[in-house]
Amino acid sequence: MTVQTAISPILPEPSAWRITYAEIAALAQVKRPVPTTWARRHADFPPPVAHEDGRPLFDARAVVDWLAATGRGNTDSGRLRAELALHTLAAWRTPALPGSALIGALTSLVCLHQQLDAPVADGRPWQSLLERATELDAEDQYLLAELRAVPDPDHTGPALAELADELVDAAYNPAEAFDWILQSCHRLGARDLAADEPAPAVARALAALSGIGTLDEESTVAVPHARAGDLLAALHDHAAEDSGHVYLAADPDLARVRLLRRRMLVRGLYEFHLDIAQGKDIDADEWGYPDLLLCALPYEAAESRDPKAVLEQVADLTDYLATGSTAVVLGPADVLTGPLERHGDADRLRRSFLEPGLLKAAISLPDGAFPSRPGYRTAVWILTRVPQDQRTGRILLADYSAQPLTEPVLDALAEDIAIWRDSGWRGDRRHALRNAAIVPAMDLDERPGSAFLPHQRSAEARYTRTVTERPARISDLEQRLADLHRRSHSVAADLRAAVRLQAVLRPEDQSVRRTTVRRLVEQRRLRRRPGHRIAPEHMRAAGHHPVLGPDEILGAVRLGSRRIDRGLLLTAYDHAEFTEPGDIVVTSSPRFGVHVDTEGLSVVTAPARILRVLPDADPPLRPRVLAALLQAAAAEHARTRGAVRASRALEELSIPDLGRAETERYDAVLAEIENRAALLREQTDALEDLTRTMAAGMADGTLTIQHLSDPDA
Repeated sequence: MTVQTAISPILPEPSAWRITYAEIAALAQVKRPVPTTWARRHADFPPPVAHEDGRPLFDARAVVDWLAATGRGNTDSGRLRAELALHTLAAWRTPALPGSALIGALTSLVCLHQQLDAPVADGRPWQSLLERATELDAEDQYLLAELRAVPDPDHTGPALAELADELVDAAYNPAEAFDWILQSCHRLGARDLAADEPAPAVARALAALSGIGTLDEESTVAVPHARAGDLLAALHDHAAEDSGHVYLAADPDLARVRLLRRRMLVRGLYEFHLDIAQGKDIDADEWGYPDLLLCALPYEAAESRDPKAVLEQVADLTDYLATGSTAVVLGPADVLTGPLERHGDADRLRRSFLEPGLLKAAISLPDGAFPSRPGYRTAVWILTRVPQDQRTGRILLADYSAQPLTEPVLDALAEDIAIWRDSGWRGDRRHALRNAAIVPAMDLDERPGSAFLPHQRSAEARYTRTVTERPARISDLEQRLADLHRRSHSVAADLRAAVRLQAVLRPEDQSVRRTTVRRLVEQRRLRRRPGHRIAPEHMRAAGHHPVLGPDEILGAVRLGSRRIDRGLLLTAYDHAEFTEPGDIVVTSSPRFGVHVDTEGLSVVTAPARILRVLPDADPPLRPRVLAALLQAAAAEHARTRGAVRASRALEELSIPDLGRAETERYDAVLAEIENRAALLREQTDALEDLTRTMAAGMADGTLTIQHLSDPDA
């Protein structure tokens, strides 16, 4: 279905609809080279309408229509319409209507749409819309001033109202349209409005591990230093429906305070369940102590950051905690979890959170928690005030600093914290923590200045299945190595003699014919199949099907170390095909590599692809032979230093077209070589497994070596 994209009246010039390949990739949520490939492979892809500095420019409306009609890309048609509308919004930004004012007016119109439950562009004059806004916001608390500030309101106002209605129609609800607009702050030049907000995945993870879903109805939730409200919105999204919570927030900037009010009202929150204060402190005097407090401490540069001042901010936040209340604090990792000066003021203050049992978890997060601060490493503290008789004297320490900032990693962290909380801060031996350990708080208190990181496993972690099975695993590996050693001695050792007897110079009167991959495909002796684009987070060490990509083919990672789950493959990648036994997997990037998949049922990832030998081809092809010949031919035409690509493409590589008998003999030699190489790989893999298992046990203190046997005994 083609999306209708009539010209909006807010567009000043048609040129504002022109976008580049990079913008098309962002629009479709694909990698940068994909639109170029679309333009090359699909004749119906919209042609460029102009060129600027050598870059082709495309009609955005035509591109959106093409994406919606073909279903390509990773963006649904509604979001495409919204993205196109936001692109036109960027074109409307002028000195008279800067980005901050533009976002203020547009978010106010979306909020007004939600409050009226009706379109705001109804053909009536702008003054009529202002009168309706005045009835809703008589005290000018959240939207009236933004609407009054629109320049040239008789022309600009109706155009913005039409755009607001268009965004709401494209979204599932006004709240989603509101969030889309805020995501465009950088594009619209309003960076200060949403500066220093945590990444969306981090905001959702913090809301999940805060435990807001377990709060009683009509609880009070607070977010100091709320900024544009990403954390506040994430808490509301994670709360149980119709929970009746009261939401408190504070921010020193008046423009953000008004934005926060609009953002929460557009989510259907009633005004009497919301209090946004201007300043640093939430209004606890009127609403009482919050049951849950979530706060991202204001950013300070490392050069001027005072660890004691940071911890004093955390201490001030704990003043809001009554018995049973919880605070989740996001702040600098060097202060919250890193080592501090022994017995210094900051060290003593940090350890003071341990004795009363306030600190329940200290978690070092992956890098990238703040997109606008790529070098800012962060950590999370979870603090809960519990009665004296319920204190366990334990603390959960987690180090995710070496993990990628992905949804699965953050989901695993949230699950660990949920189980830690549900166990009454005691821990559940049935659950193996990931990248975390539960330790006595006294151990940290007795080590002044030491980092709040899981340097060694807790007593419970020593008895997890993975740890207790390590000695048996090592014993199995030792036995496997012994078996492989015996097999290596039993394999026939006359391979070199056999090759010497059969390898001779070819007579001059027996010239060999030559062919190419392209010709083999045209002769229907070979079939090409593309690789698939699999998201990195969907490839794990455990799964039903091996993944074969350039890393596996070129030996950067071990074959079978990356796998994908069958259920995920059939749902998220229903177009994916499995390899068949004997398929040749090749890659030309970053360099040429080839691998014969003898087992099949693997998933090939782009830019790797498949060459499939047809079994009824005449004369026949053998996968091993073809792979070896391609490897040799590619070595002669490898990419030279500084070149963009190899001198010959895969399809143009010239290889011998061997006869049936010669192909069979060569295949037998390659099979024998492959058998011996497979045995060596098994030995190498077993030795690597033994090294990793021993290192893991020695590193976390769960293994020791009693004695070494005398090899000469």
